Amino acid sequence: MAMLVFPVAALLEIAGCFAVWAWWRGGVSPWWLALGLAALAGFAALLALLPSAQAGRAFAAYGGVYIVASLGWMWAVEGVRPDAWDGAGAALCLLGAAVIVLAPR
Repeated sequence: MAMLVFPVAALLEIAGCFAVWAWWRGGVSPWWLALGLAALAGFAALLALLPSAQAGRAFAAYGGVYIVASLGWMWAVEGVRPDAWDGAGAALCLLGAAVIVLAPR
């Protein structure tokens, strides 16, 4: 289930934060703020659906997916292509997330 929830949660979190940033620093309509807050609420609700007994563990594993999604956002929305260092760092983060999620407990 986490493999489905994490990417959607990451998209909602990044979109929500970007909407707040665009309203605060970009001078867009206050409706962007409302949309951003709704996206952030959706993000939080999705993470609450995860079956992990510990919220901290679920959030830690999600962090790796968030980093990769953020780089994808940077490329797709902001037009800045990630470099090799971005890719290496993202791979390390995904490896760490996999260890957290897949560890035998």
